[in-house]
Amino acid sequence: MEEEIEKLTAQVAEQAEHRSGAQLLMTHPGVGPVTALATDVFLGDPQRFADGKALASYVGLIPAERSSGRRQRLGRITKQGNPLLRFLWNEAGAHAARRDAELKRFYRHKLAQKGLGKARVAVARKLGIRLWIMLRDQIDYQEFCRRGQKQQSGAACAGMPGTRLV
Repeated sequence: MEEEIEKLTAQVAEQAEHRSGAQLLMTHPGVGPVTALATDVFLGDPQRFADGKALASYVGLIPAERSSGRRQRLGRITKQGNPLLRFLWNEAGAHAARRDAELKRFYRHKLAQKGLGKARVAVARKLGIRLWIMLRDQIDYQEFCRRGQKQQSGAACAGMPGTRLV
């Protein structure tokens, strides 16, 4: 059984090495070959999503809405997208939050504000949007961090010179 798992893991890693999009995604901390390959394959052409909200809706990481009149009621996540991709983003988000200072800060804030489950989903959504941006712009993690620091001073990314870990 373990030999078969190792064989399949090697095949996934080999496929990820052959796809340029998966290689870019694997530069993000917490994202391995399985998550990178699944994201690259399931999202397809990243240009088809207008923004991060459209992407999150496609994957099913947005809250269901039951509204009437002026009252807006937001519920659980819709789960309308690919369950494997949602699962992988949740797992990768947990690992990335340990390695990326900005995601760690975001996770701790959401944890205190909303609780464990909602914080994990929020990090998964944020990670998914980051991966989509990396695919859309064909940039690696270092370039993603450089652009983020240029837009808002003080944003930190793992492994970037001059950044501090919280």
